[in-house]
Amino acid sequence: MFGQDRNQLRQMFFSSWNKHQKKLLMDPLEVLIADVILIHPEYHKLLEDKEVELERDYTPEMGQTNPFLHMSMHISIQEQLSTQRPQGINLVYRSMLNKNNDPHETQHLMMECLGKNLWEAQSQNRLPDENDYLECLKQYI
Repeated sequence: MFGQDRNQLRQMFFSSWNKHQKKLLMDPLEVLIADVILIHPEYHKLLEDKEVELERDYTPEMGQTNPFLHMSMHISIQEQLSTQRPQGINLVYRSMLNKNNDPHETQHLMMECLGKNLWEAQSQNRLPDENDYLECLKQYI
């Protein structure tokens, strides 16, 4: 979404949330980020503590979900749906949504497959496999 710079990514979340709260003019990406933040009230307070959260590490040993990674995955899924990539993602999403009737929960299910697909690609030093990703998603239909 923003490259490899963790602080740059996080800064986009802080900035978008700040602009949303102050009702300032926002570009489409900032609106998307603010919309994702809005559906995660559990992260609102941390986005108001930039000095602490900008540099904070979230490791599996801490037993906490990385809120920035979590929200970034929501954004990635929304970008997949808007660009219709991988091909067939919208049909699979609609089928998943018809089954559970909750867009937020549907995206959480999709994150399971997206995370698995990205982890496998990274650990095998290859590009993510779109077909494997779609097949994983189909298990939720």
